[in-house]
Amino acid sequence: MIQSPDMPRLTTWRGGDKVYRPFSDAEMKRRQDAVRAWMAAHDVDAALFTSYHCINYYSGWLYCSFGRRFGMVITADAATTISTGTDGGQSWRRSFADNIAYTDWQRGNYFEAVKSLTKGVRRLGIEFDHMNLDFRRELEEALPGVTFVDVARPSMWMRTIKSPEEISLIREGAHTADIGGEACIGAVAAGVPEHEVAIAVTDAMIREIAGNHPYVEPMETWAWVQSGINTDGAHNPVTNRVIESGDILSLNAFPMIFGYYTALERTLFCNHASDAQLDMWEKNVAVHRRGIELIRPGARCHEIAAELNELYQSWDLLKHRCFGYGHSFGVLSHYYGREAGVELREDVETELKPGMVVSMEPMIMIPEGPGAGGYREHDILVIHEDGAENITRFPFGPEHNIIRN
Repeated sequence: MIQSPDMPRLTTWRGGDKVYRPFSDAEMKRRQDAVRAWMAAHDVDAALFTSYHCINYYSGWLYCSFGRRFGMVITADAATTISTGTDGGQSWRRSFADNIAYTDWQRGNYFEAVKSLTKGVRRLGIEFDHMNLDFRRELEEALPGVTFVDVARPSMWMRTIKSPEEISLIREGAHTADIGGEACIGAVAAGVPEHEVAIAVTDAMIREIAGNHPYVEPMETWAWVQSGINTDGAHNPVTNRVIESGDILSLNAFPMIFGYYTALERTLFCNHASDAQLDMWEKNVAVHRRGIELIRPGARCHEIAAELNELYQSWDLLKHRCFGYGHSFGVLSHYYGREAGVELREDVETELKPGMVVSMEPMIMIPEGPGAGGYREHDILVIHEDGAENITRFPFGPEHNIIRN
């Protein structure tokens, strides 16, 4: 293979100026300093972040992979993102950090960038849960003698407590999702395909996001609108199936703002619902209401799950429950991020604390027969010192969401 040895391995792009971000410099410094405090406490010389969520959380820049590797190195006195020539100066403009780019002129230039930022490092924090075997092997070859320490779990716990600035952005996201819900109500009708309703929801949310910031990349916002049998999975993609009168529907409105995901999920019906369907719906709504009541500071994730399990079991519906009852919100998407330490599941003993943001989202799926369909509601709650605040405003239940257009 012919390479280009005379061409540069690394470069910098400085087109334009640093651009607007929703978080203050003090907020971004707080995040990076939390990593430095962890490094000092664990004798770690530097941290190399490689995931979408961590690089976005610590720099403000959400990269687009397209098969390439990216990174961010935090040391005791510097923070630098690693991008590619493909990204131009966008990665520098978006980062609360310096930036270095690697070129395509030679293979392995990514690791040249890592080496240039980790000189003298003996112990390096890396995200164990984001490194596949090939990536880990190549990193070991590039940094012989360096000991790797997992930074993924410590970072996860740092991210679980949201700052006031983060909560403000999450509130905006919840409001934007509510606007998507209103657009769904206006678009649902017998004879309309799922994808047309989803387009209406997505467009409404994108326009709301674009109007709220002086500079924003309205990327990744999307909606799923499922109907009939397609409601049996919470994350089933939207199709071109035509909605029919009497169909059960699932709305999933997902605004993405600067890498922060929020959600509104609702069960709806087109024109009417059968008695059996109303019975299933109302029971799931009862679980949802009780779950909202249980979310409070001091509650433990597994205890919430256990009590809601008992409620489902009293109707012999526990066998139809599909997944956990909720999860943490923040830097999150359908393809990146997960604060798995804060999930409302039987095997998670985490205590809910002020500053956490979690969902309540019970779902049951009746596969066939009377009442068939997937029933799901979803609200977002902010944990405060004295309780929990539901920041989702869109109504739920049969009295609101049987749509007759």
